[in-house]
Amino acid sequence: MRYRRGTHPEEKERANRSNPNPMGVSILDRPEHCTPSRVVALAAVCLVVVVCTYATSSWPGDFGGKEQKYNTWRRRSSATLALILGIVPNVRSVHQAFAPDDLEVALRGAAFANRTLILTVLNEAYAEEGGLLDLFLQSMREGDGTAQLIEHVLFVAMDRQAFQRCRSLAGLRCYLLRQRDDGTGDNLSSEQLYMSDGFIRMMWQRIRFLGDVLKHGYSFIFTDMDVMWLRNPFPKLELGDGEDLLISSDKFNGAANDYIGNELNAGFFYVASNNRTVALFGEWHAARRVSPGMKEQDVLNQMKRRGALRRLGVRTRVLDTARFSGFCQDSRDAAQVATVHANCCRTKRAKVADLRAVLRAARRLNATAPGLRWPAHSECVKSWS
Repeated sequence: MRYRRGTHPEEKERANRSNPNPMGVSILDRPEHCTPSRVVALAAVCLVVVVCTYATSSWPGDFGGKEQKYNTWRRRSSATLALILGIVPNVRSVHQAFAPDDLEVALRGAAFANRTLILTVLNEAYAEEGGLLDLFLQSMREGDGTAQLIEHVLFVAMDRQAFQRCRSLAGLRCYLLRQRDDGTGDNLSSEQLYMSDGFIRMMWQRIRFLGDVLKHGYSFIFTDMDVMWLRNPFPKLELGDGEDLLISSDKFNGAANDYIGNELNAGFFYVASNNRTVALFGEWHAARRVSPGMKEQDVLNQMKRRGALRRLGVRTRVLDTARFSGFCQDSRDAAQVATVHANCCRTKRAKVADLRAVLRAARRLNATAPGLRWPAHSECVKSWS
């Protein structure tokens, strides 16, 4: 068998020994570590599946209703047998072992091979025709190397109207967020103005959901829907020191490691799933109870100043606005920009107007116009008056 230069297993092994912690590893190249506990757990699950399949095997019968009934019977019979054998300790564990929940199925379908995916959240107001959802999709379809990423985006709908609009668009992976009785799941389908009560509730519901994703063992890029993807951001999201959190800022001070000095923006970030980040999102969501009237982003910045990231061991790096730009601080070099966020903007109407101008400008950006600058965000400026 022939190998390309640098790809032979022996060459890779020598390279790994000489450089055990290479700089600039893309988040898509981040491996899933195989710990002894995972090996034991996997072996146990495989044993249960083999035993239960053998004990309850049957012909599936006709497609349609009989097939569905058969599958239900087989899962319940397998779970019962496992419980009798004492392999699974309780009914909840049985359900998790043999019937993955809807969220797990949705995450698995969208994720790359290393259990990384892209998440965004929408409600009915964002899903309106000609609105933010359509602009977001347009940016990904027209962007440099971004069209192939759409299949790895999970669109999380906060209401049934947004879910139905998402499902009506071909090629999208849509998930309807189930409401909880925790005071954050009321009707948030209409436009929620910046810092209104509904806006704050929607932000906290989002953080709770993202924490659930981390608990399922998936890493992700979270992107607000008012972030335009002009270029594939993955090559620019390098894990130089195995960071847990790569997060954008409103105004970058030039120091990527200064997460305390930079004002963090929760509208675009990458987070790796591990015990540290699960703990962070748990504390973050819990802090809403003692932070009335504060949005989730302000609470995160308050937590970092009080040392929560350091205490939890969450390795954090701030993303440069030269590559991950926004209306608060435009990038000076449009040719380097991967994403543009309509932050520092109050209304959906203003965001849509100014983001359309951004996409028009991005189309003109080519080899003959290297010095292109972004148009003035006039509608967003007026949205505050």
